[in-house]
Amino acid sequence: MSTLANHSRITPFLWFNNNAEEAVNFYTSVFPNSRILQSVPNFPDITPSPAKTLTIAFELDGVPFTALNGGPHHQFTPAVSFAVHCANQQEIDHYWAALTADGGSEVACGWLTDKYGLSWQVVPANISELVRNPKAMQALMPMKKIHISTLEQAARD
Repeated sequence: MSTLANHSRITPFLWFNNNAEEAVNFYTSVFPNSRILQSVPNFPDITPSPAKTLTIAFELDGVPFTALNGGPHHQFTPAVSFAVHCANQQEIDHYWAALTADGGSEVACGWLTDKYGLSWQVVPANISELVRNPKAMQALMPMKKIHISTLEQAARD
């Protein structure tokens, strides 16, 4: 049987310094339907990382990811982010609070950076529909955390 049959063809691969285990434990605690699938041990005499684990395969809300303890050579940038589509304001508030906790930071227009430096967009599921209206887009621009009712009101006006 092909190895490809057991994996998603495309998987986000996240490079961490030496704290991939901590990050994966955090992310799997934030999102429902999440779990650690497999870890590959590190061989410090072969790799530059001192971490005990080299890679961790995991799922966030059913989506496959891989984390690597790759060392300090590469950092996350906002050029790549993950969008969390939320059904209501309660979900936005939940994910916003969890992902900005302990050193995360608010950015703009529903974007934030978590304590590991990874960028997220915490947005309503219908964000594309809402911002088609110029007044809703104008209301979005000064926001950090999105307030759905404000966008919906602007879209109605």
